[in-house]
Amino acid sequence: MSLLIAMSQWDVESWRERFRRVLPGLDIVALGEPFDRRAVRYAASWKHPEGALAGLPALEAVFSLGAGVDHLFRDPRLPDVPIARVVDPDLTSRMSEYVALHCLIALRQQRRYDRQQRLAQWIDDRDQPAARDVRVGILGMGVLGLDAAGKLMALGFDVAAWSRTPRQVEGLPSFAGPEGLGPFLARTDILVNLLPATPETEGLLDRRVFTQLARGGRLGGPMLINAGRGATQNETDILACLDEGVLRHATLDVFREEPLDASSRFWTHPGVTVTPHNAAMSAPDAICALIARQIGRLERGLPLEHEVDRARGY
Repeated sequence: MSLLIAMSQWDVESWRERFRRVLPGLDIVALGEPFDRRAVRYAASWKHPEGALAGLPALEAVFSLGAGVDHLFRDPRLPDVPIARVVDPDLTSRMSEYVALHCLIALRQQRRYDRQQRLAQWIDDRDQPAARDVRVGILGMGVLGLDAAGKLMALGFDVAAWSRTPRQVEGLPSFAGPEGLGPFLARTDILVNLLPATPETEGLLDRRVFTQLARGGRLGGPMLINAGRGATQNETDILACLDEGVLRHATLDVFREEPLDASSRFWTHPGVTVTPHNAAMSAPDAICALIARQIGRLERGLPLEHEVDRARGY
């Protein structure tokens, strides 16, 4: 009985050693080496090559090694077995830190002060908005979205959230569905995207959305923070809306093609902050321990936790 590590871009051997520590009863094998395909019961994947998980007759479950699962659904030959995503407190806290950091940078006008420092300009500005004056709208009311919302509210921000289907959380104004998107955007100064990549969210962050964001807010114009998935953003529209003043600033941790090409305007645009898809780095030790617990559940006849709904794509 074995666990197959199926990945690209990452160091296989470091992951193998971690899995050996937490799953001493399993043979840990990897793509690119000889192994008995009939013995593979579980697969841990990050952007595996197309078809790499096909032809595994004993496969019982696939585990994503990152927070997203859209990389799995790019494989048209993905086996029809249960898929589990990563839901880890460490990853959740890191994402909330990122969101709070960039909301606070916007609130406290830190980018302007950085420019003033480079120019040796002392401009004493007493007209400072308070957190309660800034309306943050979070797209997504999953684990990440709700945790970020709670921490932003603790900082004093005026927070609301939107989800595909209605959800009620005490103290958090919530909007849902296509009919709720317009009113949600109209009360939003900082739009935070934490939605997964699905057919429904493909290219959602576009001109139509940006033009519905609040005007006349205390930040001088609406801002975007995308720490969700690159597939959710229309990058041509983001740049055009920044050029035209429809958006004041965009903080982007994810892109449609990664790594971001050196020729991209995102690197040099004065209204853009680029981070290299590290808003919520997946801690390998925590992920391996989580997968070990999941395998233990399956071995005891219990269902997976955080199982992906294939119809919704997350």
